Amino acid sequence: MMSQESAIRQAARQAEARPLDNRSKHLRRLVVEGLLGGGRGHIGSSMSPIEILRVLYDEVMRFDPAQPKWTGRDRFILSKGHGCLAQYALLVDKGFIARETLGTFCKKDSILGGHPEANKIPGVEASTGALGHGLSIGVGMALAARVQKRDSRVFVVMGDGEINEGSVWEAAMSAGKHRLSNLVAIVDYNKIQSYAFTDEVQPLDPLPEKWAAFGFDAIEVDGHDVEALSKLFRELRYDGDKPTAIIAHTVKGRGVPFAEHQPSWHHKNKFTDEEVRAIAAALEDA
Repeated sequence: MMSQESAIRQAARQAEARPLDNRSKHLRRLVVEGLLGGGRGHIGSSMSPIEILRVLYDEVMRFDPAQPKWTGRDRFILSKGHGCLAQYALLVDKGFIARETLGTFCKKDSILGGHPEANKIPGVEASTGALGHGLSIGVGMALAARVQKRDSRVFVVMGDGEINEGSVWEAAMSAGKHRLSNLVAIVDYNKIQSYAFTDEVQPLDPLPEKWAAFGFDAIEVDGHDVEALSKLFRELRYDGDKPTAIIAHTVKGRGVPFAEHQPSWHHKNKFTDEEVRAIAAALEDA
């Protein structure tokens, strides 16, 4: 019998055969606008979490683009800050920043750098990019909400390679100790880190059991299945006695077939004209 983990992994791989819907294509095209504006960027890392962020921003989180610092908002931290174009796409889509700003990505004097910066970009809660710090910040925010008697929730998206960092597990121990049910840790489990497959660099499995051992309610999901993600977030207990860890099985570079599962597409310092045309064509056909 196939284990739950194997079944979800297989479902995520099968996601490649499913066509993207118009909304997922639109968000990926926004990512590409940023990539082309800067002439560089983390394409694989920005494409894998799109559906996760889509569901969070479309259906789950409370926020007000007109009041980015509204006290009652939920907090979102993109701990894998190198995948920032995924968040920038949603910030454009929701009206936090103007669409034309994407064309200034990584340009001098642009607010959109290669990693997200708080107090510079509306809607960004924490400056990230030094991997392993986001969950610690999220623990602090979740504790602050409890002390201040707010019902704000905190969502932290981490890369799978990122969780090699010991600071992640120190934060996890603290979250488990304090039973931070208003904290949701999400692992973008695309199985590739900066230069190789995670199984080669530092094997992570059994990942759900690791998070459970730190006091989390650990749940696996196909990270590209919008319906499954929506159902999962709707059913989470934010008033229980445990933080939640979601292991989202994703595909690196999802939506650009020649970049999928390819460590070489983790980051590109420069795109050739041929690559630009291929990326654009892929998203038309996806």
